[in-house]
Formats: sequence, structure tokens, C-alpha cells
Amino acid sequence: MKIADIELPEKPLILAPMEGITEMPFRIICKRFGADLMFSEFVASEGLIRDAEKSIKKLNFQDKERPIGIQIFGHDINSLVSAAKIALETNPDLIDLNCGCPVKKVVNKGAGAALMLEPEKMAKAVSEIVKISDKPVTVKTRIGWDFNSINIEDIAWRLQDAGAAAITVHGRTRSQMYTGEADWSVIAKVKNNPNIHIPIFGNGDITSGEVAKQKLQLSNVDGLMIGRAAVGNPWIFKEVKAYLANSQSDFTPSLSERVEICKEHVAMSVDYKGENRSLLEMRQHYAKYFKGVYNFKMYKMRLMQAQTIAELMEILDEVGEAFNV
Repeated sequence: MKIADIELPEKPLILAPMEGITEMPFRIICKRFGADLMFSEFVASEGLIRDAEKSIKKLNFQDKERPIGIQIFGHDINSLVSAAKIALETNPDLIDLNCGCPVKKVVNKGAGAALMLEPEKMAKAVSEIVKISDKPVTVKTRIGWDFNSINIEDIAWRLQDAGAAAITVHGRTRSQMYTGEADWSVIAKVKNNPNIHIPIFGNGDITSGEVAKQKLQLSNVDGLMIGRAAVGNPWIFKEVKAYLANSQSDFTPSLSERVEICKEHVAMSVDYKGENRSLLEMRQHYAKYFKGVYNFKMYKMRLMQAQTIAELMEILDEVGEAFNV
């Protein structure tokens, strides 16, 4: 299938943009395990305009990550256009507009999912970015602000008319945040709307290969976006591809392999952002990399308290030795 002129496999698997998670090291690992398309962490338009170091750093990627999109967010259309111009200077494969982030500090500024309350403004933002972009412009959004305003079908039509090359729909409302269940029947309505002809990707609650296949059969979307389930579990992309190919082989890495993947993630993180930040920010990954490992709590606490990368790597080696792998 294609997003504009970007060639992707049939029913591609997409790594969702996640703040503090989908930075370069994690994306590289997910790519190796089968992610077909990836996005940067979302980047504040105002931060790019101010040349804020944190925002600029989020634009970094390597060619081996392609195809990759830069996702921007904001509430002011002129700022979004200016930010898109800056992002385009890094030559990504596409630009994505975040219209789905439910976090209070984002929506209170009129950005993210707050744009669902202003469909005309959302479409105008897309239209203006399309005018200055030589790359496809896509959008990630939700099904509505709350259960009384599920307006994604109307929004999808507006975005398509504004020039959006593809839309990813997360099956929750903003009011749900990340609770409850994603409603894939609503995503299916968007995909099967005869007036919608651009690719529609589905997102929400894809936790395994089996679930992915069910969601795909229910909705017939053009591809699947996987977010939280990939954290500490980047091999989920390989698992999903196996299920979609009607193979139910177990692709879960052995504990020794998980130790090596985690160590590699740590090493790349240090190269990318330095030892101190890596020690702090990698903490959110340990429990997930070793989920289900019996009696891992003691090692988790030691990993969380490690003061140097050398100490951290020694503990990871101990994990492998302790469980005879």
C-alpha cells in the first residue's frame, strides 16, 4: 500500500509516537523487529520556533529508520506551519499532526485532542501545512472529545478534503484518556465510509498478534499502529506479522536475548543523550523488558537504583546468570 508515494507493505505495522519513549534508540530496536513506519516523539511547534534544544533534538533520526515521520503539535496554525517548515529541513518522509493527545497540559493550550472540538481549525491547519510541504501530511486523532461528540467520520472527511494523505484513528475519546476499551467499531465506520479513500490506520489496545488479527478483521483498516504494547516488548511487531501470515510461532525472545536487547537499548541511549539522563529515563523500560520473570522484583529495584551505567550493565549480566540463561 501507499501513503502518497511512500511504499509500505500490505497492512503495515506502525510504531506510535509516544512522548519520552519513541526516541531514536527505541525506534531502531522496533525497526529491527518489524515496524514498517515510525514517528518521532511529538514535538511542540512553539518549541521548534524558539529553537528549544529539547524540541530540536527530537528531530534527529537515522536513514535506517526510514520511512519515518516527524509529529508536531500546537494550537496556533501559523506556528504549526513554521514548525513544519523546520521539521522538513531534516528531510523526513512525512509530517504528522497530533490531534489526539489527551494530556491536560496539552489540551488546555488548545492543542492535541482539543482540536477535535474545532474541526474547521484542524482541517485548516492541515491545509496550510500541505501547502508548504513537499512531503505527505498525515494526522493522528481520536474518535471524539467525549461519548456525546464522537465526530471522527466528519473530521476524517474534512481532513481528507484538506489534503491529508492518511489518518490514524485511536479508538478512544479524549475523556477516556487511556482507560476503558478502544472502540474499533467506530474506526471501522471511518474505514468503510465510501467517501473516504485515503488510508486509515487503527490504533488502540493491540496487545498481541491474536488481538491484532481480530482488530484487523473487525475494521479492515489499511494498517495497525501499536503503542504502549511495544514498550519493553518491541518484538510484538514480529509476533503480529506472524499471526497475520497465519503462523502462530512463538517469537518471544529468551531471557538471555531480552537481557542483550535491554543492554543494547541502554548503550544506544547513553550515546544519544548521555549517562545521567539514560540512568533516569531507562527506568520506565526495565519492568516491561522482564515482565513475567519470576522473582524479578529484587533486580528491578537494583536497576532503578544504579548510579552508573557500568553498575547497570553488571546487574543486567547478573539477571542472565541468575536465571541460568
